[in-house]
Amino acid sequence: MKRLAKTAIAAVAAGLVAAPAAAELELSFYMGVQSVQDSTASGTLPGGAAVSQSVDWQGKPLENPFYYGARGTWWTANNLGFGLEVTHAKAYADAASMAAIGVSRLELSDGHNIITANVMKRWPGAFKKTPKFTPYVGAGLGIAMPHVDAQPLAAGSVRTFGYETTGLAARGIAGLKYELNQDWALFGEYQVTWSDNDLTIDGPAGTAPGELSTELVTHAVNFGVSYSF
Repeated sequence: MKRLAKTAIAAVAAGLVAAPAAAELELSFYMGVQSVQDSTASGTLPGGAAVSQSVDWQGKPLENPFYYGARGTWWTANNLGFGLEVTHAKAYADAASMAAIGVSRLELSDGHNIITANVMKRWPGAFKKTPKFTPYVGAGLGIAMPHVDAQPLAAGSVRTFGYETTGLAARGIAGLKYELNQDWALFGEYQVTWSDNDLTIDGPAGTAPGELSTELVTHAVNFGVSYSF
């Protein structure tokens, strides 16, 4: 899966190199409200105890650290865009799910970070009576790089706390931009992300680490500002 993500990113990079001189670079920054669908976490805890548990995930987008994202898009003369995007989403397992799994902490809270290479399409002038509005859609493929914070009950004081590259990720985007002037614009959009996550959970010295696997789907409504040059 990591090879597939690298291939997608390389393809976007090639598109940037091949873009015509008339292209436009747009930098976009956003915050919003993000949720996470329930999923099943399966695998083993440190020491080998088997796990298969439905998890009620919470996004908590308006609690520190906040949900946010940024992307750079290179728009070509035919209104196709190529670029990169990073979203700092979050996922917290609820108390009942953690108790059933056997952990006191299970969260991706310093970022369930989704990094993708995107392909975008926009339609300037689509609304003749309101030409300042431009609809757009996009899709991306890349990797998930969450900050894993986990602590099995049987592991004592041992705590997993660090960034991991956990698997393939994808995103879909549909939005509407409002042009303030030739450089600045505001936008609102809906985003969905999917990621396949294989989390390594540390255990006490001499104990085999655990491995929890889960697919996470997030939904978000974003509001942001973009600058073009």
